Amino acid sequence: MKKLTKADKRNNYLILAKKFQEDGNEIKALNFYKKALEFDINDIERLNILFNIALLHDKLGNKKEGIKTYKEILKIDSKQAGAYYGIAIIYDELGNKDTALDYYSKAAEIDPEYDRAYFYMANIYDEREDKQRAIKYYKKVISLVPEDYIAYNNLGSIYEEIGKYDKALEMVKESININPNYYKALFNMGVILKHLKDLDGALNYYTLAINANKNYPYSYLNKAVIYIESKRFDEAIDVLTEGIKHNPEVGFLYYNRACCFARKEMKRKAIDDLKMAIKLYPRFREKIKKDKDLKGLQSEEEFKKLL
Repeated sequence: MKKLTKADKRNNYLILAKKFQEDGNEIKALNFYKKALEFDINDIERLNILFNIALLHDKLGNKKEGIKTYKEILKIDSKQAGAYYGIAIIYDELGNKDTALDYYSKAAEIDPEYDRAYFYMANIYDEREDKQRAIKYYKKVISLVPEDYIAYNNLGSIYEEIGKYDKALEMVKESININPNYYKALFNMGVILKHLKDLDGALNYYTLAINANKNYPYSYLNKAVIYIESKRFDEAIDVLTEGIKHNPEVGFLYYNRACCFARKEMKRKAIDDLKMAIKLYPRFREKIKKDKDLKGLQSEEEFKKLL
């Protein structure tokens, strides 16, 4: 039998590592990649293995080891934009946004076409209410990836937040043109149309958003609010009931249905929903004390027990 060379052993370890990685056995994959690293290999092969190890550490929740491995990559080649991006992603997930921004920026500096780096920079600036920078970077993403429907939607959402509804409409329309089933774009179209006083259009898009994703509770809420503001309480109750069916752990759906029941003087049902809302989100107890929609329940003993 032919004796295996070191190169053969290394290649076998790599084959096993890739197989376990494809099968979802990250721990075994990690172990075999580490074994492959023990052999003399050139920098290109070493970088490829280290990238796989870093990704596996991140997936397994070994964040510090992931960062350490990406930094090993940068010691070999300081121009590896993917390593800076990998570190940025980990810091972003850990909530260290300043450090994440630094690393995203470095990735984009090395590779000016690194669209995901710009995307997540835009996300962070949006979270920080730095809307102009967020707009700048989402536009950069779109210039690099014209089919990025999520970037179009997010940009449209920012324009909606700052009251630029025409631009918001344009961006979200483009998102829907690219992907007609993206629920957040359908939802945001509903938000924009409501601002533009097109209530029927808004209702239609909230319905489309619900059909695209029944587990996004805000679509039910916003649709119900239009009915509530029009005093169409039965229709609001139907929408909220459907929302609760698919999202039974979301307190604000019960709360708003309780308000509808209270307006219809269905006191028992209103109180039952309030109990569930408070169970899921105890801070609703303070809101209940001030809510005018619940005024008709104030004489009920069961209601008093909620306060």
